[in-house]
Amino acid sequence: MSAALVGLADIGIAVERIRGVALRTPLLEVSLDRDVDRGGGSSGLPDRALRLKCENFQPMGAFKIRGAYNMLAQLSPEARAAGVVTYSSGNHGQAVALAAERLGIPAVIVMPETAPRVKIDGVRRYGGEVIFAGTTSVDRRVRAEAEAAARGLTIVPPFDHPWIVAGAGTCGLEILDQYPDVTAVYVPVGGGGLISGIAAAIKGSGHAARVIGVEPTGAAKMSASRAAGRPVRLERTSSIADGLLPLQPSDLTFAHVQALVDDLVTVDDAAIAGAVRWLFREARIVAEPSGAASVAAVLQAGASIAPGTVAVISGGNVSAADYTRYIM
Repeated sequence: MSAALVGLADIGIAVERIRGVALRTPLLEVSLDRDVDRGGGSSGLPDRALRLKCENFQPMGAFKIRGAYNMLAQLSPEARAAGVVTYSSGNHGQAVALAAERLGIPAVIVMPETAPRVKIDGVRRYGGEVIFAGTTSVDRRVRAEAEAAARGLTIVPPFDHPWIVAGAGTCGLEILDQYPDVTAVYVPVGGGGLISGIAAAIKGSGHAARVIGVEPTGAAKMSASRAAGRPVRLERTSSIADGLLPLQPSDLTFAHVQALVDDLVTVDDAAIAGAVRWLFREARIVAEPSGAASVAAVLQAGASIAPGTVAVISGGNVSAADYTRYIM
């Protein structure tokens, strides 16, 4: 039996639940065709605008606060008192730690041994207890499940829960409200929670905008799953986009992608790094590689990109050393 899809009503309720915690992030416009030569002249090409949904402006620097708060706010008083645990490469862990801090809930975050220091520090800054486990999403999940069983904690999965998807969907409703003429939305894909929520919001609203998922070539688990017609687990994933490296989508997110997402594309690490650099130079926006994957796909498509395109920048948590390397 296929997983039930999140409905528009669930997303609408989530909008009210997260109000005052998650920001209504801006939709900024930048030209795709600005090509100024050394003398200050224009390339002469017709100007086309790309709109950027800046989830990197969220309080903890990524869209994850939407789903994390939507889930934690619905826990019973008993579950809140006992505490929560999650497994995360970084941004979801920070979001759970921040949401837990706001709600007075103890939080344990299981992170990979390779987690970026900036994301580890972020979890600890919000009061989360950090435990390291292996390097894959499976390693982290197994350890989180063990901690939950031993300590009576509620697991808050990174993407595999309707409440997480509904929270992410609030981003989609904002895009429609801010830009009713949108024709296409490019979304980075890790486990698939963000694109599931955005697609549920857009398609559930009856809007004709296309939803396109973007994966690193070294972590294209959703593309492989769609080709197989079922969730596929990759043996390994590798990319500079550390937030997009789950080995497998869940039944829930795969069902949303199969039913609601128009297309999936892949981008390599060179294109992702180029998008980080382009965002800095053309928009003065700091994006982490995972967050810039959507823009990498737009730049890769070039002249075929239609007017009315939006790229979701899903996060901006990147170390100064890594960022400097990408933009030079």
